[in-house]
Amino acid sequence: MANPFREAMGGAQGPQGGPINRMQAFQQFMQQNQGKNSNEMIQELLTSGKLNQQQLNQFQKMAKQVEGPLSALKGMFGFK
Repeated sequence: MANPFREAMGGAQGPQGGPINRMQAFQQFMQQNQGKNSNEMIQELLTSGKLNQQQLNQFQKMAKQVEGPLSALKGMFGFK
């Protein structure tokens, strides 16, 4: 089963994908989904079968792992 987040971020590219392409893909993803309810988007992915509960659990675990470091960066740059 394809990973929808990975596809949105440019797929399983090798080194030629690089961080710049991933950043551009992320910016495009954010623009396309601006104003959408993230919980509804997740529910649609689960319902459609593009995302399964195990994948969602993995994403949530990874998000919790980076939450602390990202919060520290927000403070460094004056974001609340």
